[in-house]
Amino acid sequence: MKIAFREPTTIIGIAALALFLYLIVVPIVTMLSDAVRVQYGDESRAGSGFGSLTAYYLHRVFASPVAADLFWRPLGHTLGIALTAIVLALVIGGVLAWLLSRTNIWGRKWFMTALIVPYMLPAWTFALAWTNLFKNRKVGGQAGWLETLGIEPPDWMSYGFVPISLVLALHYSPFVILLFGNALRRFDSQLEDSARILGAGKIHVARRVIIPLMLPSLTSAVILMFAKCLGEFGVAYVLGMPVRYDVLATSLYRNISSRQTGVAAVIAGAIILIGIISLVVDAWMVREGRKFVTIGSKGSMDRTTQLGRWRLPMTLVPVAVFAFSVVLPLMTLFLTTIMKIPGKFTWGNFTLDFWIGHDLPTVAMSRGVLLTGDFWMAAWNSLWMVGVASVTAGILGMLVGYVVVRTPVRPVGWMLRNVTFLPYLVPGIAFAVAYLSLFAVQRGPVPALYGTWAILVLAFIAEQMPYASRAGISAMMQLGKDPEEAAQVAGAGWWTRMRRVVIPIQKSSFSSGILLPFISGVKGLSLVVILAVPGTNVLTTYSVQLVDYGYDQAANAVVLMVAALAFFGTVLGQKLAGSNLADGMGK
Repeated sequence: MKIAFREPTTIIGIAALALFLYLIVVPIVTMLSDAVRVQYGDESRAGSGFGSLTAYYLHRVFASPVAADLFWRPLGHTLGIALTAIVLALVIGGVLAWLLSRTNIWGRKWFMTALIVPYMLPAWTFALAWTNLFKNRKVGGQAGWLETLGIEPPDWMSYGFVPISLVLALHYSPFVILLFGNALRRFDSQLEDSARILGAGKIHVARRVIIPLMLPSLTSAVILMFAKCLGEFGVAYVLGMPVRYDVLATSLYRNISSRQTGVAAVIAGAIILIGIISLVVDAWMVREGRKFVTIGSKGSMDRTTQLGRWRLPMTLVPVAVFAFSVVLPLMTLFLTTIMKIPGKFTWGNFTLDFWIGHDLPTVAMSRGVLLTGDFWMAAWNSLWMVGVASVTAGILGMLVGYVVVRTPVRPVGWMLRNVTFLPYLVPGIAFAVAYLSLFAVQRGPVPALYGTWAILVLAFIAEQMPYASRAGISAMMQLGKDPEEAAQVAGAGWWTRMRRVVIPIQKSSFSSGILLPFISGVKGLSLVVILAVPGTNVLTTYSVQLVDYGYDQAANAVVLMVAALAFFGTVLGQKLAGSNLADGMGK
């Protein structure tokens, strides 16, 4: 044991564990404690003093007369939207996965990458495009495109359940394409041939052979989509909150905005619990799925189905999905930014004023978005805050990987691996509430950080650690001990070995471990919408403010900037890592 504690990995591991316990575990515990302690201003309603134990918030959220508005109705909306979005995503993604993996449609390789694009973009990009097309006069503001053309969309098409479900289905269908398509590609078609030789028809083969063997990948796709839908804030904020159609994430946001800290803590705790249960079920299903793996052997064979006269019609299916999920939303947003009246296609209606114009007829925004200081301040904040957090997360992720793989003290490695993965189980908006609970007031030597850049950077680092640590662990597991041992025999110390051996070998993984958290941070909204204030706005929160003020064209311009950053950053990350999201589809 004494020798183990002389190892740098042990000392670094213990220090890193203490750091992540404070940055990840303590905020969540603090938030959960707010759910059972009387908050300031609630003493009379709770019937006890500030800080004392109480069940008031639990009763208010789960059993009071307002529980339906606070929790049960939003929970029903969340589950209904998640279920609908998952079914639609399975249908859309399943058909596309089969066409791309098992048929000879034209442009397969191109579609394998192109159909992943919706997941590279922020989900609320599509929500803004939808509201520009279909919104009606119910909530006021500018008319939507259809209304300008003389067609008034019904309320159910403009806001609420239907548009939220459709937008999320289009955004998450790439999950199914990737997971289901990869499983289909590895599927041994000799199993289908055997069933057909025994007299089974196509439907019987699909029902009794293909679907049962695809079940583990389908289950993973379903549960990952459910966990994502559970914490999705931006789409419901744009398409639900204007008509008070709340899901759990927006109900949580309302309570935080109205300073109902205890109630918000209970709702956030419920979201975390549902998220943890769903991902634990996913891990269990994947483990059980491995027990009946029969795919992949010496005799495995991949067969492409020749579509014959159906080749052209089937090729039009991915064309239509790409048009509706990528081209139409982005073109709608762009055209809206260059129109005085959205949806009016006359030469005199086109303008660049919302980008670079002066003396705009608005109260709070007299110049185009590219000429406003607020935009450049938000862009600078996005770049430097997310950049600092991503570089820090990348370095810490590499150290975590080094410790987990190299440390002789296994409990330290085990704890470090699991603590850094914990934020993956917590939806972003619930994690933001946890940070607000811990850093809203001074605690010991740590001052109150709410309203400062520090709370955003710390939250970004903690939220991105699951990705950074997994990238670090994977990279270090591929690096044997031989290069380090050779350097050690030559007299190199630990720091020299890291600087001259480990980092140069792992520089590609290190680069992608920084860039991928950067992309996720730049397009993320759930985490920052609660923690950012006017002085620390990033691009995503700035665009939400513009939406709130009714400056739709300017908001769309900012969202296009975010989408461009996310897309080109993803492409750059794939180039640096030498990989492609579509590789799993056999490109």
